[in-house]
Amino acid sequence: MKPVWIVDDDRSIRWVLEKTLSREGIPFKSFASATEAISQLEQGVEPPQVLMSDIRMPGQSGLELLQEVKTRFPSVPVIIMTAYSDLESAVAAFQGGAFEYLPKPFDVDQAVELIRRAIDESMHQSGAMEEEGLVPEILGQAPAMQEVFRAIGRLALSHATVLINGESGSGKELVARALHRHSPRAEKPFIAINTAAIPKDLLESELFGHERGAFTGAQAQRRGRFEQAESGTLFLDEIGDMPSELQTRLLRVLSDGHFYRVGGHSPIKANVRVIAATHQNLETRVKEGLFREDLFHRLNVIRIRLPSLRERREDIPLLTKHFLQKSGRELGVETKRLSETALKYLSGLDFQGNVRQLENLCHWLTVMAPGQQVDIGDLPVELRESTPVSLTTDWESALEGEVDRLLVRGVPDVHGLLSQIFERILISRALAHTGGRRIEAAQALGIGRNTITRKIAELGIDGKDSAAG
Repeated sequence: MKPVWIVDDDRSIRWVLEKTLSREGIPFKSFASATEAISQLEQGVEPPQVLMSDIRMPGQSGLELLQEVKTRFPSVPVIIMTAYSDLESAVAAFQGGAFEYLPKPFDVDQAVELIRRAIDESMHQSGAMEEEGLVPEILGQAPAMQEVFRAIGRLALSHATVLINGESGSGKELVARALHRHSPRAEKPFIAINTAAIPKDLLESELFGHERGAFTGAQAQRRGRFEQAESGTLFLDEIGDMPSELQTRLLRVLSDGHFYRVGGHSPIKANVRVIAATHQNLETRVKEGLFREDLFHRLNVIRIRLPSLRERREDIPLLTKHFLQKSGRELGVETKRLSETALKYLSGLDFQGNVRQLENLCHWLTVMAPGQQVDIGDLPVELRESTPVSLTTDWESALEGEVDRLLVRGVPDVHGLLSQIFERILISRALAHTGGRRIEAAQALGIGRNTITRKIAELGIDGKDSAAG
């Protein structure tokens, strides 16, 4: 087997991957820059079995290396690595023909599994496409959001119908806009309509238009949303609430590509990509007879599930900073900033309104918070009275992320380092809880008095927290 090429300017990343691949018996070759790897290709060196490359490096970028490899050796799978986990990177990587996109920090076993899959499926490649811009409103480093970014990247060259599932306020229209922006229809119209917000007797005319005199008040011909979106994308939000008779008309359009204006007799061809979204479970509505099963299957060609904000709590600080900056720009004022305490508090709240609720909160804070730094006491009273949810899964996820980062950096004795931190926090908080009384702290933690005394000395815990019990 030909070697796997590792291209990264971070020596620690190369070291970890080299050790891992060596242990797995997979041959490898490392480069500190894309320029070095491209030089090897230009000299006629045999191409790699799989290429793993960082995106952002001094000199030529990983995307330039990706383009060079796909031009010369289109069958070589390329795995793009990056610490900048954003939509732009994901879309650019997939449009350039990348096999997979791997955000840092990553689990080493996951990386090995991905490399083995790339080797097995080395013929699965896609063509290159020019890098496009970022949709800045779509932010997220959480694994669930990375899956959404991957889906948008994979669908960049597709005309397929897409169904987006997600709670209200989670950003379904932003995903639909991103799908349109990174598609071959990007230069054509993007038309959005919320089918639940329009009265039933007006929705048909909104979608398909009407002829003059079709009904009382129809004094002129009107083009509907399908005609307005010609050659572009039509986004149908809250499709689960569409009346049954309109479901039939929509199914007909999706099936044969034609429709009639209300009161019209001549068919109109519809060259439109349909993206639908709903917060409801359409399978359940089909079973209840509230949604046509054949329409569901027409819409459900490709499904993207958008996570709720409580499923991606680690993104709350990132989103909060973005929305505060956005509100500051819109209002022409200095950007407010949240204290660490306030950020932690917000990260523990159950945002039923999802990202939209967080954006509205940031706008409220920009207007109403008295100082530049926002603390818990500056939050709206309804949020201050909320009970933060348990953060058990969040601190465990944070711990997993820290372990990954330390392993990738090649830090020695990760177990010993994190164990010390863990014990120091446990004992310090217990001493704070008991007013520095060691015996009570030891009892609360379920350890002996001699043990806590020894640990206080070993861990260098502040004396003010360790008065004799």
